[in-house]
Amino acid sequence: MLKKRSFTIQGHRTSVALEPEFWAAFDAAVAADNITPTGWITALDEARSTPLASAIRVELLRRAGNRA
Repeated sequence: MLKKRSFTIQGHRTSVALEPEFWAAFDAAVAADNITPTGWITALDEARSTPLASAIRVELLRRAGNRA
């Protein structure tokens, strides 16, 4: 089941729906980068060319692959 979280990106409120496992990976990435959740999302948003939820999933999988 998807879980939603809301963020303000460049002055606009947006909601992102991800699986709980991705939110756990997101929380770990935010902690590892020592950045706020909004800061992490904003940095990703500025560089993405795909839908935000997809970009988050791909980035989290990329990071997990780099640790393997």
